[in-house]
Amino acid sequence: MLDQIKGLHHVTSMADDARMNNHFFTNTLGLRRVKKTVNFDSPDVYHLYYGDEIGTPGTVMTYFPFPQMPRGRAGTGEVGTTVFSVQEGSLGFWRDRLHALGVTGLKEEETFGEKRLYFAGPDGDGFALVEVRNDPRTPWTAGGISEDHAIRGFHSVAMRLRDEGATAELLKFMGYQELDRKDGVTRLIVPDGNGASLVDLETLPNVNRAAQGAGSVHHVAFAVDNREKQLEVRRALMDTGYHVTPVIDRDYFWAIYFRTPGGVLFEVATNEPGFDRDEDVAHLGSALKLPQQHKHLRPILESHLQKLED
Repeated sequence: MLDQIKGLHHVTSMADDARMNNHFFTNTLGLRRVKKTVNFDSPDVYHLYYGDEIGTPGTVMTYFPFPQMPRGRAGTGEVGTTVFSVQEGSLGFWRDRLHALGVTGLKEEETFGEKRLYFAGPDGDGFALVEVRNDPRTPWTAGGISEDHAIRGFHSVAMRLRDEGATAELLKFMGYQELDRKDGVTRLIVPDGNGASLVDLETLPNVNRAAQGAGSVHHVAFAVDNREKQLEVRRALMDTGYHVTPVIDRDYFWAIYFRTPGGVLFEVATNEPGFDRDEDVAHLGSALKLPQQHKHLRPILESHLQKLED
């Protein structure tokens, strides 16, 4: 069993409108845009990152906004719900706020003894807020939401699977332990994690596979401290029979990818070097940052990419 993984690093999804996506995460949810860059493989598409003040691993929601992308179809083989942590007692604030701002899909329930509020993103994305007692992480508050209510980072992701068995075994190999089971959902936790330490597996044997599109999670990334730890994880996964990509430099972290038995794309990402490697903390997410191989495209991209603000 591995011990290098410390919880979630980031979750990457897809959208069809960059401006609407930016407004939702920075205005509606009050997160900070910590990086404005482009998709490495399709530089005419943004890669937008939202999180806490510095984009701490375990807080970062990222998006590829593909213009006019059709909506995804929910199903199995995907992350169905991305869940954020908020302070105990704050769900009333969020229910009123999201309702007033026209957010759809609002539903409250209690699961695993935790109060949660479900809601939909602009593309039908599945989200929830969960009240967590004494989450020590410091939230971003310059987005206009007080510290008492602001999002502190990820709580968990919930994966929809036809059969949880092989994915559960993989996560246990990656260092997760079973914490609880309830109503067809298995909850796993990584001990001594970064706060974004939980994964829920929902078994839906009679549900068709998902079709990716706007509103779908593209992949979920798990955090390791550095490249040395990442290489240890890569070797162990390959020795177990997984087909893992070579290490890829993503400018703000190094990444490896592999497909899970349940169909979800996993990434293992380093906590280094961080989002302040090419911008000072005070101005994170302000300027368009381009990977080295796309810097020659700056004039074209700056005229092509949608303006995020007025």
